[in-house]
Amino acid sequence: MESLWTTFTFRALWTPELIVGIILVSIVYGWLIKYEQRHHHTLSNTSLRQKIYFGLGMLALYGGWGSPFYLAGHMVMSIHMLQMVLAYFVAVPFLLLGLPKWVYSRAAEWLKNKGVQPIIRFFSHPILALLLFNGLFSFYHVPFMFDSLMQSPILHSIYQYGLLLAAALMWWHMLAPLPSAYRLSDLRRIGYIFANGILITPACALIIFAPTSMYATYTDPVVWANVMSYCLPAGTEVPLSMFNGPSAPLAFLDTRMDQQLAGVLMKIMQEVVYGITIGYVFKQWLRKEKQQEGSMTISDIPSL
Repeated sequence: MESLWTTFTFRALWTPELIVGIILVSIVYGWLIKYEQRHHHTLSNTSLRQKIYFGLGMLALYGGWGSPFYLAGHMVMSIHMLQMVLAYFVAVPFLLLGLPKWVYSRAAEWLKNKGVQPIIRFFSHPILALLLFNGLFSFYHVPFMFDSLMQSPILHSIYQYGLLLAAALMWWHMLAPLPSAYRLSDLRRIGYIFANGILITPACALIIFAPTSMYATYTDPVVWANVMSYCLPAGTEVPLSMFNGPSAPLAFLDTRMDQQLAGVLMKIMQEVVYGITIGYVFKQWLRKEKQQEGSMTISDIPSL
């Protein structure tokens, strides 16, 4: 991995433009919280835990869309899959949990006043969200689609944003961060999580059990050089010695083993994250049950 640090520039390795964007979003987040506290006195509605969640979400998004992982992910598919995990299975749920409930309430009120709430409700339907994310994720890993997107920075960026939005819709129904907007019962939310795990399995199985390496991005030096050229500043020569050479990162893995590792990594990490999410839903469920039991009085008990 040392050759990675010595061969590429700071801009190629650390994606400073993304850092600037994340800092700006974080500043806006902090300003909104302070403004709300000052004018509407909702200090208790934005906890320290939520702020930590939001910060972790921003860091995970940077790891998925920037950082040295972005460059290394064009050389090693397992690292690219780690990026996918960070962006869509770690960053998105943390960001949703990091936003205070009043943000969702104000946004829902604004959409209602604009008359577009029915459209939003249609596109955020649980089944549509379920199929949209898993469909986009699976389609992304079809070899022709993957290689085409990797060689087109504009289309790749558009697809990334679309996948991020689809992930947010999917996670919304699993986490249910706004009680008044719940569209699934707790039991159905657990079933929804299991359905997500099932639907993502075919894409992982395709990657793991393919008899050969499927992606030209990692096997064809011409395609790889074209992909890498978009990661580097204009005029920078693509170091072909980094492609399956002795100085290549993780050179001890051949392309098929790397591909299998990528599929296994995605499946395991997805199972771990969804397992944690099921625990989160159970905790919410038990808390609501205790609140309902605590609110029952003598007068609530029917007479015989």
